Amino acid sequence: MFRKCLTTLVQSTVSTGTLTPKAREFLRRSVHNGTMGRPPKILITGGLGQLGIECAKLLRSQYGSENVILSDIIKPNDAISESGPYIFADILDFKGLQKIVVDHRVDWLIHFSALLSAVGEQNVPLAVRVNIEGVHNVIELAKQYNLRIFVPSTIGAFGPDSPRNPTPNVTIQRPHTIYGVSKVHAELIGEYYYHKFGLDFRCLRFPGVISSDPPGGGTTDYAVAIFHEALRTGKYNCYLRPDTRLPMMYIEDCLRSLHEFMCAPSEQLKRRVYNVTAMSFTPEELVEKLSKYVPNLHVTYQPDSRQQIADSWPQVFDDSEARRDWNWQHKYDLDNLVDFMVKDVQENYINVENGGGQQQRASATM
Repeated sequence: MFRKCLTTLVQSTVSTGTLTPKAREFLRRSVHNGTMGRPPKILITGGLGQLGIECAKLLRSQYGSENVILSDIIKPNDAISESGPYIFADILDFKGLQKIVVDHRVDWLIHFSALLSAVGEQNVPLAVRVNIEGVHNVIELAKQYNLRIFVPSTIGAFGPDSPRNPTPNVTIQRPHTIYGVSKVHAELIGEYYYHKFGLDFRCLRFPGVISSDPPGGGTTDYAVAIFHEALRTGKYNCYLRPDTRLPMMYIEDCLRSLHEFMCAPSEQLKRRVYNVTAMSFTPEELVEKLSKYVPNLHVTYQPDSRQQIADSWPQVFDDSEARRDWNWQHKYDLDNLVDFMVKDVQENYINVENGGGQQQRASATM
């Protein structure tokens, strides 16, 4: 697609001496982004989490493997090392980040490094360092080197005083977890840098993101864990009440929304922070769908401390502004999400554990 755009640009210039509207727009965006007609060079921090590996796959398919650098502080396995560039990057080391940006001529920074909700509550000082100090570093870095920066936010950025059904894009937030507090902080500091310095800051509030990778400590991760446990044992003990409704989306929709948002012209964006979602469901609704694939599925409910967190979060996300401003549209509903998850977990985990099926995919948690 990139070569096709360049070909169109050259042909239109040579044959007519002028530029077609599409060619002018392509060139204008390239100049604005500082890439001068080349694909953006992209750095992903916290790359071995739930979203990083799959995000790298998507962006490498669009811009070439060499243009997307995955980074983390964890030693990667062979599959990750062989799939494309991987480097060590500590988000608390500002000078180290500067060297990476300069050495690799980075244009876009996608910042996934964070401690999730339940994990953050267990280690608040570490969550403050990673989720707040780390954001300060990457925001200042993006300002200094004129990067387009993406920082994900979450339904956890809302609190018990927020309207829950639906939760609009702009409303009272005031979360009661350090994870949520740190995400509100990231939203506000990013918007401040946009208004004060012109930083191209972009942020999406994601709901629970469902993928086949093992759960990583988030409150919505029951919707991932249940597939692994149900397909292995036919049983699952849920830490939320059966009627706990939360917004969710399949990882493919999540990453597609990120990419479409990053590519959207800046002047098209009326905000720097948008809600995005695909569906909302409860554990009992998910169990009903999953029971079609695991007929004797037995689920018990023993709510723990994560129930209080879930009770303060949105039940239904209003993402109408994203759909209006940059044409966001989800593809996966609950039925086809369950269908894809059953196949994915079965093929890439259960069959592998049983000595058959495909080679297990590289996975890690955020």
